[in-house]
Amino acid sequence: MRVIIYTGKGGVGKTSVSAATAVKLAEQGYRTLILSTDAAHSLSDSFQVALGSEPVRISERLWGVEVDSLRETEKHWGAVRNWLSGLMSWANLDDITTEEMLVFPGMEELFSLMEIRRHATSGDYDAIIVDCAPTGETLRLLSYPNLLRWWLEKVFPYERRLLKVVRPVAKVVAGGLELPGDNVLDSLASLVRQLEKLQKIIIDPAMTSVRVVVNPEKMVIAEARRAFTYLNLYGFNTDAIIVNRVLPAEAGTGYWSTWRDIHLKYEEEIRNSFSPLPILRIPMMESEVYGLPMLKRIGEAAFANTDAAAVLYRGKVQEIRKEEDGYVLELVLPFVQKDQHQLSQKGDELTVQAGPYKRKVLLPRTLLGREITGARFTEQKLTIRCENKTISNRHEEDE
Repeated sequence: MRVIIYTGKGGVGKTSVSAATAVKLAEQGYRTLILSTDAAHSLSDSFQVALGSEPVRISERLWGVEVDSLRETEKHWGAVRNWLSGLMSWANLDDITTEEMLVFPGMEELFSLMEIRRHATSGDYDAIIVDCAPTGETLRLLSYPNLLRWWLEKVFPYERRLLKVVRPVAKVVAGGLELPGDNVLDSLASLVRQLEKLQKIIIDPAMTSVRVVVNPEKMVIAEARRAFTYLNLYGFNTDAIIVNRVLPAEAGTGYWSTWRDIHLKYEEEIRNSFSPLPILRIPMMESEVYGLPMLKRIGEAAFANTDAAAVLYRGKVQEIRKEEDGYVLELVLPFVQKDQHQLSQKGDELTVQAGPYKRKVLLPRTLLGREITGARFTEQKLTIRCENKTISNRHEEDE
């Protein structure tokens, strides 16, 4: 089983690249399912085939699904939602706006992602391509099971026993307020366990890869770097960067010459930001990309010398961990000799100069405001140490 998740900023052509990858894998002989978890589905438009919440055959060995987030929410959250609705009615908060608040932000996307597990364990497919919501933030939701598991094991049993004791008298004392019943508690426990099973699939680097789609544009690259930092932070294996809509060489004259120069500059920045990940390029097509023939061309361009189904890179390019004396940031810098290293920081951006190579890293909030105390380069890794306390906290203590 192979699972490939595509993410990227809205408008970069993520759906087209996802669809093209699915077409490529189906042609290679894999029974392939392409699954859209984006609330604003466009897979049907891309394939020119009407897709629904259950697999629809697109071509030989290729099926497509556009996940119905409302249906998935009702399936996984129905019991909890009904209890919350009763709670809102008891509090006289039963207008339309309140109804919308019964599903927490991000939950619908999370329930959609849970369909990955269902199809991955069905035995019906060899490969699943996921056209994810247009942000890497959705994947951060999948780190929640670590916290939820602790709550389920440590706190949940005591709360459940307490509710059994309190429930008979609570309705009288609280003027009709219904405490959550066993069906609500069972639904929450089941949700956490299903999320844990999903997490095991998507953080398994032998099975699942994340690929980030970008355009050679300033704001797109900035968001991709931010997503990439958090993908590494939460243990997801990013195995490639897809640079889509690159102006071809023949566009280097006349009106398009300036844009061609801009693209070349940002392609350099993409290499600096994401090395040593493979960087795959897709040229700007001369016409709109939809339908199987055009998607086949996109797939051939992206994977001309690459096996689309392979794990193209394995291992963390960057890793952050907390130690007793502070935080450690490790960066993989292959093919670099033990030469001079220079570090510079501007806001949340860290620039690492290692010999002739340069890497730009978007720091997570955890490391902002912490002074770098040391750095060393061994075994193709640059290890950077940061203070435990932020500069502002240190100044407060000094005062």
